[in-house]
Amino acid sequence: MFGIVGILVIFVMVFGGYMLAGGKLGVILKALPFEMIMIGGAAVGSFLLANDLATVKHTLKDLGKVFKGPKWKPGDYRDLLCLLFELVRIAKVNPVGLEEHIENPEESSVFSRYPKIQHDHDAIELICDTLRAASMNYDDPNQVEEVLDKRVEKAQHHALHSSHALQSMADALPALGIVAAVLGVIKTMGSIDQPPEILGKMIGGALVGTFLGVFLAYGIVGPFATRVKAVVEEDGHFYNLIREVLIANLHNHPANMCIEVGRQNTPHHVRPSFTDLEEAIRALKQEAA
Repeated sequence: MFGIVGILVIFVMVFGGYMLAGGKLGVILKALPFEMIMIGGAAVGSFLLANDLATVKHTLKDLGKVFKGPKWKPGDYRDLLCLLFELVRIAKVNPVGLEEHIENPEESSVFSRYPKIQHDHDAIELICDTLRAASMNYDDPNQVEEVLDKRVEKAQHHALHSSHALQSMADALPALGIVAAVLGVIKTMGSIDQPPEILGKMIGGALVGTFLGVFLAYGIVGPFATRVKAVVEEDGHFYNLIREVLIANLHNHPANMCIEVGRQNTPHHVRPSFTDLEEAIRALKQEAA
């Protein structure tokens, strides 16, 4: 919602201010299609040249995050803590019984209580692989912790590829706008024998290229890259929560303590209250009994 509002504000303020100052949109609109072909086409071409197919698909998919916002909501963090509590408790009470859940999470009665998490491939793999590694009786839990840290870091780095690609495009757009403007000046110089009023319109059309490159870079593509990065980093807190709880479990803390460690390391705006989480866990205990 805020993404749409932001785009509307940008266009209204920029073009509204231009018109209030006495500017005429006719010059811009006449040159816009040709300038957009040159600048937009060159930007898309350079984007395809600089990135592989996987990054291109990833970036197109992530554009929706500008308008949808983070995937994980406050209620999802509470559900994740409840899920991890159940798994950690099973791991401590009945390690053999844990295998049926981590080896086949699609059919697990525990994971099925949290369908949104169950359908997230990255979260499920992170949880199951870490619990599986912890069950192998590592002499040093720090070994598992190190692997987990590297995995979370690598996943975050990969998730940020799309924002980096968009930012690279934003950085190139002003220069591409200058290229289009120079071509417009070349066209104008080829008609130097025309009357001043015609030359003025041609020069104005050429300058649209510079305007369009800067406008797209700092008004559209740059903010898109920043927003995608912010959403990816926000969703990263969800996977960091998994890390915190499972690391606490590696050090043999009680299940309740593991969950509290994770809760306190969750950002405040998505952190479930102690009371709400306690009630949810109490309900799980009663259901298990």
